[in-house]
Amino acid sequence: MKLYYMPGACSLADHIALEWANADYEAQAVSREALKQPEFLALNPMGSVPCLVDDDFVLTQNVAILFYLDEKFPQAALLGGSDKQVRANAMRWLAFCNADLHGAFVGVFAPMRLSDDETAHASIQAKSREKIVHLLGIANNALQGKQYLAGVKTVSDAYLFVILRWCIGVGIDLTPFVHLNALINTMNQDTGVQNAMKAEGL
Repeated sequence: MKLYYMPGACSLADHIALEWANADYEAQAVSREALKQPEFLALNPMGSVPCLVDDDFVLTQNVAILFYLDEKFPQAALLGGSDKQVRANAMRWLAFCNADLHGAFVGVFAPMRLSDDETAHASIQAKSREKIVHLLGIANNALQGKQYLAGVKTVSDAYLFVILRWCIGVGIDLTPFVHLNALINTMNQDTGVQNAMKAEGL
């Protein structure tokens, strides 16, 4: 099994999941330039990470990969185990991280994708940051009284942790979000997280 990743990108969530599952895998860093080369595009025409290769099976898209790893390594309970409500809640927060929070970062990282008007880019970034802060508040409130989003550790926490690292990187103030900071501390102390981050040079 081989995971193609970029250090600190959303693929870090998959890297953490592989560590939590004690999987036998190889992690291959890919540069931005390599993402657009024919060799990688043959694996993922989107030219993005993550990309997981398991024998002759190639899978892209973060949520799909995380779901596949949960199915492949059921003993790891990456989506919370067999309890249907816990799994549904973990999937809910995974979708929240992927579609809502991650999606909002397009306006921060690449406003040119949303408008060709360069004079609009600063406004797009500002609005995107406002949306991210709003969404962070929702996640922070959900963590009140519990350590993890779904009540137990799941890959939705790994994904949120990755995005919180992005927030710090772009200077979004996390000080008001007590429960999000507690999650960051918990994840930073997790052996699987530490192993994945060390492997990515983070």
